[in-house]
Order: sequence, then C-alpha cells, then structure tokens
Amino acid sequence: MNDFFLYRQAWRFDGAPHEEPQLQEQEWKTMLKQGGLMVRNTYNFDCQQETSFWYVIKDQYQGMEELPSRVRNKVRHAEQYFDYQQVSFETIQEKAYPILKETYDDYAVRDKKMNPAVFEEYLNHCKERQFDYWGIFEKESQQMVGFCTVRMWDHCCEYEVTGIVSKYKKGGFYPYYGLYQHLNQHYLEEQHFNYVSDSARTITEHSNIQDFLIENFGFRKAYCRLAVYYQGWVKFAVKVLYPFRNIITMPRVKAVLNMEAMQRGKQ
Repeated sequence: MNDFFLYRQAWRFDGAPHEEPQLQEQEWKTMLKQGGLMVRNTYNFDCQQETSFWYVIKDQYQGMEELPSRVRNKVRHAEQYFDYQQVSFETIQEKAYPILKETYDDYAVRDKKMNPAVFEEYLNHCKERQFDYWGIFEKESQQMVGFCTVRMWDHCCEYEVTGIVSKYKKGGFYPYYGLYQHLNQHYLEEQHFNYVSDSARTITEHSNIQDFLIENFGFRKAYCRLAVYYQGWVKFAVKVLYPFRNIITMPRVKAVLNMEAMQRGKQ
C-alpha cells in the first residue's frame, strides 16, 4: 500500500484524512509482513454518526467576528508582541530544535524524548512531503520564539507540530491565539481550503491543544471509524493487558491500550 507509511512501528495513512479507504484483510496483512507492530486505519471520515474516534477540524471561517470577545482580545494582545510569518525549511532546520525540545519538556505526558536524532528524523519526514512552515517572532528582538509545521494536501492541511518557548506561554502573551487565528485566516479565507485539521484524536493525552481549538476557534469533531490490526504477539499482549489499562502507567503501552479502547468504543 503506497499510501501508508511506517511511523513508530505503526502503519498510518499518508494522505488527507478524507481520502483514507477502509482496508481489506489482505492489504493490512501485507503491511504487517513488511514490518511494524500494527496498522491504524481510519475511514468514513466525517460520518454523520457519533463514534469513539475523530479528527479535529475547522471547515467554516467568518473572520474575527466568529470568535468570542475574550478570544478576540487575546488575539489582538498577541499581535502586540509577535509577528507571524511563513519561513523556509532551512529556518526550521536551523532554529526550531531548542524550541521543540523545550515544548516537549513541558508536556504532561512524555511518550517520546526529543533529541537531535528524533528531530532529524522529523526533518526527513518533512523533506519527503509537502509542508508549509510558520515562525513566531518577538516583535522587539525579531527572534523566532515559536513555529508551526503544516502538512499540505490539495484543498486541506493539517497543523502538525507546534512549538513555543515556555516563557511566552505565561504572563499574558497568548502566542497560540495569534498563531491559530493567522493560520485559519490564511488557509480557510485566503487559500479557500475545504478544511484545516489538528490531526486525529490524541491517544497519548500529552496536550490539550485540541480542546483549546474546539473551545476557542470553532473547531469540531469530524467523526470516523477506527480499526487497528496487530502482529500476532502484539494482539495477544493487548488482550492480556487491556483489563488493566486504567492502572498501567508506561506511556507507550498506555497509548496502545487507549487506542484499543477507542476501537472498541469504550473510551
């Protein structure tokens, strides 16, 4: 399956969320023969039925007027301190790592350490695909203090990785508010995309950004179907450990069990 790629031992679809097909048995079995521990298949994107899995998307945009007044105020406040502009891949390559490292260190759940090797792996992922890159610059110093990578497809995109220096997350700077307002305006109003996404429902619970976007910027849940297929021994391990999923604390194991619960409609 040329449209799937292996990431962290799991096969995932590499195209736009609304294009992912439901896999047939022979297709996912072929992937597992090539390696990896599991295949994640999401299909029936934005079905008109509530399910236990979804993408967080925004497909309507009406400018600043659509935002609650408290959000508009925070966007304007952020614009007093920061400039938001597209940057080159080389800028991300040169300046993003320390910002991303600091962002990872702030996460409540650290399912994966950030180090130069991991960052280089992500850069290679970007180079092989179509991305836009955005920088957040402090107005006074013109130093880049944050960034966002945006995965591009035809008529839609996904806000993939966002990092902001810790000190600007506090103290009334509101950098996220300015960033997402600029991104939404650019892709939905200026580029006329059908939708923007902040990816699928999180299974690691490391960040509350999706709830933030739903509450403040009018994102919504685009429900879909989820199927997960495992290597034989992994399937056995999941079956044994699943009853203990609420007491297991190992981040990566817990994430797999969370996904299994979502597949079963139990979470």
